[in-house]
Amino acid sequence: MDFFMFNFRKTISYIWPTIMKYRWQFWVIFILYGSRILVGNILSPLFYKKIIDLISNSGNIDRTILSPSLFHYVILIAVTLVSGQIIARLGQNLVSKFQASVIRDLHDLSFAKLQNHSYSFFADNFSGALVNKSRKFVRAFEMMHDIIVDTFWNTFVAFSGMFIVFFIQARSIALIFLAMSIVYVSIIFLMSRKKIEYDLARSAADSRVTGYLADTITNVMSIKSSSALKREINGFKKVTENEYFLRLRAWLFGNTQNAIQGAILVVVQIIAAFLTAHLWLTGQISAGMFLLVQSYTVMIGGYFWDLGRAMSKFTEAMSDMDEMVEIFKKTPDILDDPKPETCKIKEGVIEIKNISFDYDKGADVFLNFSLQIKSGEKIGLVGHSGSGKTTITKLLMRFVDVCDGSILVDGQDIRKIKQDDLRKNISFISQEPVLFHRSIKDNIAYSWPSATDEDIIEVAKKAHAHEFISELHLGYETLVGERGIKLSGGERQRVAIARAMLKPAPILLLDEATSSLDSISESYIQDAFNELMKGKTAIVIAHRLSTIQKMDRIIVLDHGKIVEEGTHKQLLEKKGFYADLWNHQTGGFM
Repeated sequence: MDFFMFNFRKTISYIWPTIMKYRWQFWVIFILYGSRILVGNILSPLFYKKIIDLISNSGNIDRTILSPSLFHYVILIAVTLVSGQIIARLGQNLVSKFQASVIRDLHDLSFAKLQNHSYSFFADNFSGALVNKSRKFVRAFEMMHDIIVDTFWNTFVAFSGMFIVFFIQARSIALIFLAMSIVYVSIIFLMSRKKIEYDLARSAADSRVTGYLADTITNVMSIKSSSALKREINGFKKVTENEYFLRLRAWLFGNTQNAIQGAILVVVQIIAAFLTAHLWLTGQISAGMFLLVQSYTVMIGGYFWDLGRAMSKFTEAMSDMDEMVEIFKKTPDILDDPKPETCKIKEGVIEIKNISFDYDKGADVFLNFSLQIKSGEKIGLVGHSGSGKTTITKLLMRFVDVCDGSILVDGQDIRKIKQDDLRKNISFISQEPVLFHRSIKDNIAYSWPSATDEDIIEVAKKAHAHEFISELHLGYETLVGERGIKLSGGERQRVAIARAMLKPAPILLLDEATSSLDSISESYIQDAFNELMKGKTAIVIAHRLSTIQKMDRIIVLDHGKIVEEGTHKQLLEKKGFYADLWNHQTGGFM
């Protein structure tokens, strides 16, 4: 299948449903723009032809006799000019309304499609590159629609109108005009097929530049603290050098395309001039027809020149859309069951049954792993890095899915219910809390949008966040900056803890939730956690073993296996893996 047409069909299949939401605007735009071309560019020159023929054939006739006919055509020209302007303004206003509506909906579509992807998808892609692809997708639609309406459609209408006029009044001119036009359009199309390959490579390189830039901005503190600025500048230069080469290649090919198009147009206009001169000399056409042919030839030359440049821009726009379309085509790793069960989670009983899991077909994290947690039971998970602690939280939240086995909550396989329904019943605090660039109030209320100010302040006090919030100039209305950068690590953690406290969920997951807190703050928040965990099933991952001493049960993991379990006291008495960790920490080695 033709590469150009394949990409066009693939792209249009995703934007066509959105376009058809505004179908009457879409079609009326073509009617208005086509009418403007017919009135302003086809009819007006015809009336000028009539005037020239009238004047050239008048001879010695009294000019006053020609006055009615002359002013009849002048009035018709005025009507066409005024009508053309009115139609043009109506068309432009409708285009503005149509494009604004579609652009809004495409932004929404891109957002929804991106958010449907799993945790693994975002872990494998630069956030900056994804933002760039999304914005290019929407901008490309605007460019493509402008090109289709302003250039492709206008050229087609103008060419059709001129060909009909020529065919009626000078058939030989019409046939030559048609032949040269077919040659021109064919060459444009063939070259555009090649150019789209260059444009796809350029677009991908552009996204890599954006991704690299966004990654370094996000990690600017690491760059500065590691004295790595020169290294990163050199790394960025390599990325931009590749983008420069691919962009220049695409542009130079476009310049070649323009040169060929320009040469063809010159040939067409020269042939038209010689042909019409010959036909006039032999008496086959009138002076008015001579002028009409020249006028149409110059006009269609301008349209065809714009057509060539528009095809180049069109392939660029298609290439910019292609990256986002590929994301649309990609099936999310985690999908809801087509016929999901009604969520019945209330008690928070968790049963992990003979699960196996690995990341991207690498070494097994879990192999036939099982764990039962009773309703309201408080579980601590400990173990060295890579033992599988955080993976358990990802599996419970369905950020990733098990390769084999099953996870049940209150007897329901979590893959049988909607992801949103599952996550509504789990409060989760990660070890690296990231906040929205919104107010502190909005960030706390994110887990429960209907919460009152009193509810928000209450949980903030329990999380020991109220103290520092009250000292801020705008208090709870303070914007926290991108990813919460305006707050310290401990302050971000407390806001995240307050948010989790506000959520009415039977299951609580804490993944190193006190890792960013100093010892005094941690002791305060530990009291709040004890209150928060009442009546909930809680799984607490902790590096500081002091934070899980009061858990009902502590699970010790090593390489995806349970090597020990019991209470803090029982595990110390065993003098095994856990006791070893405890002695290292209390001895000041960790």
